[in-house]
Amino acid sequence: MDRTAAARTPLKIALVTETFPPEINGVAMTLHRLVTALAQHHRVTVIRPRQPQDACDTRSECLPADAQELLRPGFLIPKWGFRFGFPAPLTLRRTWKADPPDLVHIATEGPLGYSALVMARRLGIPVTTSFHTNFHDYSRYYGVGLIHGLVSSYLRSFHNRGAKTLVPSRDLLQGLSADGYNNLVLFGRGVDTQLFAPTRRDPALRDAWGVGPNGLAIVHVGRVAPEKNMPLLFAAFDRIRAFRPDARLIIVGDGALRGEYQRQHPEAIFAGARIGKDLARHYASADLFLFPSMSETFGNVVLEAMASGLASVAFDYAAPQRYLRHARNGWRVAFGDETAFLATAETAAASARTLRSFGAQARIDAMDIPWDVVFAQFENAICDAVEAHRSQFALAAPQFATGVAAPDRFNAHSQDLHREFIG
Repeated sequence: MDRTAAARTPLKIALVTETFPPEINGVAMTLHRLVTALAQHHRVTVIRPRQPQDACDTRSECLPADAQELLRPGFLIPKWGFRFGFPAPLTLRRTWKADPPDLVHIATEGPLGYSALVMARRLGIPVTTSFHTNFHDYSRYYGVGLIHGLVSSYLRSFHNRGAKTLVPSRDLLQGLSADGYNNLVLFGRGVDTQLFAPTRRDPALRDAWGVGPNGLAIVHVGRVAPEKNMPLLFAAFDRIRAFRPDARLIIVGDGALRGEYQRQHPEAIFAGARIGKDLARHYASADLFLFPSMSETFGNVVLEAMASGLASVAFDYAAPQRYLRHARNGWRVAFGDETAFLATAETAAASARTLRSFGAQARIDAMDIPWDVVFAQFENAICDAVEAHRSQFALAAPQFATGVAAPDRFNAHSQDLHREFIG
């Protein structure tokens, strides 16, 4: 197909997600940027659960002016901090029969996403999905490891029902392919180098942290949650404080374990969730970024730290594997080797000159990771899916136009979908 021509043809896109601003996390922020870009050329409707923050007048920040929104009831799992949407089959059926989208893109695999998958297929609307979260691995962190296999099977079945599944990193794509996922397409990430920049360094903020001009501020950005491997972060900071007692650890983010960790680690500064320029200021005002998580599908925060002029220490997978050049703009540690992570964190913190040199190189490298290329990847993928669907429909249409009944396999497929939908 002519990708350029297809990309210029405005589409009606329904994007279904169970996380979106005003909620703050990497997936929500990525989807917001995606919708902002798509809405410049396409008609986009975001379908998501209502959130408590929706009572605030934040629509201009959370949804581009050219996009539409359909809010549905949702629910929170307090212990986990995850918000899901209730299934909405009747609402989606009514909405999509009245104004069918050209494509439904499903970003999350919860009850709302599942009902969208079933209803879109039932109405003959092409579906694409994206794989943002390792929910099967999360089960191990939340005390329900016994269902790991069940969750893995569900996720594989869910994504294989779409025309394409967009995946953020090559190593994840290879892993999912080995696990039986089909039609995988790389959909990377970019970074806003105007927002995240060393020029946002703020001496007043460093003073508030108790860090002088020659002090050492170590920052971590992310959910304060079990899957983020926070104990390793605190252990690394303890090792650093042994020879740099003036060091400060700043944790930017919120989550289910924030209260517990705040009580256990009074030496750390818990800054809470930050967005926009305020978040960028926290990055740029630090000297070193530590990222101990081993559960990411990508790790957007690594790119944001790089753009802010920070050297990073992270495990060798996902975004760090692709963008961190070991001992050039940061440090990569063999995946799972926590002893090496501790030693590398000590090495990184020992030389202010090295941190400045690596941070400057990280900034230069981040300038070559624009969002434009990422949006083009997504647009090409959905345009291909729509074109393929239309081609299949065009080939099937003559049979129905001449009164020939649909093959038995199509009738059986519809019956399967019906059973799937009602129970």
